[in-house]
Amino acid sequence: MGAKTKGTDAERELVHLLWAQDWAASRVAGSGSIKYPVPDILAGKDKRLLAIECKITKSDSQYLTKEEVADLKKYAAITGAEPYIAVRFAREDWRFLGPDDLDVTPTQFVVTKTCALRHGKLLAELITAPKGI
Repeated sequence: MGAKTKGTDAERELVHLLWAQDWAASRVAGSGSIKYPVPDILAGKDKRLLAIECKITKSDSQYLTKEEVADLKKYAAITGAEPYIAVRFAREDWRFLGPDDLDVTPTQFVVTKTCALRHGKLLAELITAPKGI
């Protein structure tokens, strides 16, 4: 299975998990492949809107380009959405981190498994937290 297929499957999995918690959620067509700064998933409930960039990896670290993070922040600023990076490491639950929670390298951002497990929110924590926390 190719990386694009794995990523698509992961996005679909997260959409199903959000719907199971009574959140409206959908994958955004063209995310990552059009000129506009759109996230992978949009989810909303009770006037809260989440813009989510999804990543899945078997490695102990996941890298994001500075453009991916900048686009997520730009989209969130325009719409008033809360920006999150959702990452799932092998045999772990999804973890959600804000753009400012990521480690920065000279050329990109990185989420380590240790950082995600320590600082990332689980889905239940994310959807029950007050807006922006």
